[in-house]
Amino acid sequence: MLEGKTVNLRVREKEDVDFLVECNNDIDFWGECNPIARQVSKSEWIKGIDNPTDLEKVIEWKRFIVQKKDGTRIGFMFTFVNQPSGQMEFGCFLVPNERGKGYGTEATQLMVDYLFLSRNIVRIEIITNVRNKPAQRALEKTGFKMEGTIRERALVRGVWNDYHLLSILREEWKEPKILTRTEK
Repeated sequence: MLEGKTVNLRVREKEDVDFLVECNNDIDFWGECNPIARQVSKSEWIKGIDNPTDLEKVIEWKRFIVQKKDGTRIGFMFTFVNQPSGQMEFGCFLVPNERGKGYGTEATQLMVDYLFLSRNIVRIEIITNVRNKPAQRALEKTGFKMEGTIRERALVRGVWNDYHLLSILREEWKEPKILTRTEK
């Protein structure tokens, strides 16, 4: 478990399936700035946990639960290695009623600290819809820099949307900002 001040990140487990299915299949969870996820049944989620796809094995795909200190699940994150460059990417998604409270910023900082402490990487990058200003603010607060715009990157509710590419380099990060402790 990655422990922060107000949230923790932990690896997704089978007991998280109901929460994940509920989030994934709720169109409002994805908001106006993200593509609506493919609808997935509980049995498909369980199968994915028990038997990761060959692609998930190759790209080193990891899923984490974002939870408050009291254990309440409020979202999830994923990380993966972008092959063949070896750079890391991740995404953070929170339930709508927990957005705007600083949890996403803290979860992002925890993940940045964790990735730079645990991997021999020089860069982490994230893409976000150009309209997703709260995500961009959270990324900038954690040291990400805007690199550019990817035009018509994703179909969001029937309209092609542009995305910003942001990154943070190891030399910009330097040391952990928030990660206080990791547990198995």
